[in-house]
Amino acid sequence: MTTAPSAVAAEVRRIVLDADGIPLSGLLSAPARTPPRAVVVALHGGGMNSGYFHGQAHPDLSLAVLGARLGYTVLALDRPGYGESAARLPEGQTLTEQASTLHSALREFTSRHASGAGVFLLAHSYGGKLALTAAAHEAGAGLLGLDISGCGHRYAVEPDELPNTQRHGPWTRNWGALRLYPPNTFGSSGALVAPVPAQEQRDSRRWQEVFPDVASRVRVPVRLTFAEYESWWHHDEKTVADLVARFTAAPRVVVDRQPDAGHNISLGWAARSYHLRALAFLEDCLARTGHEV
Repeated sequence: MTTAPSAVAAEVRRIVLDADGIPLSGLLSAPARTPPRAVVVALHGGGMNSGYFHGQAHPDLSLAVLGARLGYTVLALDRPGYGESAARLPEGQTLTEQASTLHSALREFTSRHASGAGVFLLAHSYGGKLALTAAAHEAGAGLLGLDISGCGHRYAVEPDELPNTQRHGPWTRNWGALRLYPPNTFGSSGALVAPVPAQEQRDSRRWQEVFPDVASRVRVPVRLTFAEYESWWHHDEKTVADLVARFTAAPRVVVDRQPDAGHNISLGWAARSYHLRALAFLEDCLARTGHEV
């Protein structure tokens, strides 16, 4: 693994939260000299872990470092069934169970750490399904908004091609062309890969069925990003229009395209651009709620 500069590594530390008896591990970074303006909670996709948001192949990849430098606390969690909770939850959890566990972990975190204006969920792929479910669950529990990449509502693959406990899916669908990533990305990303819990495989097959109900109950602003070379999901204009129309209660829904990026945006050269756009959307959410930006 490429070793990040010491100044970068020192800004990010491991953390374990107690989610009603379930240990959720992750990475935590915070502003060095000022209270955080908000907490960005980052949720990784299937078959990855929280390190996805602290890529080591190049200093510009890390959301954890960038967010802290811009005044936010960044809490990148290992979702239930990953990291410290894997032994406790070998099958993983359903999306509804994950949402409940996430809310419990966030209540514990905000009781012990400054959270500024509140919590903003930034999620990738399967983590996007969790972010949407969490926003629909418990009336969103006061979330500021959602920023989701690599997650839609209509698969571009057959159900038996989805990631499962034996495989993460075709390499090209997850990554795209090599030129989209810094050198040594695939040498340093080995530590980011984890088995896909069986429950996630089952819930993935049902996502297209449950999405309309989940989307209709989201009551916070939503931004969805599709990489230029995204191939897990349909994201043509007609499909995107239908996707947006499902968010009947959300005050704002934005769909963006990230050029020169594959599905794993946060590990590619486009990571910094995407993370800055996501944090700009958070700025919009803060302005909407009347918080000083």
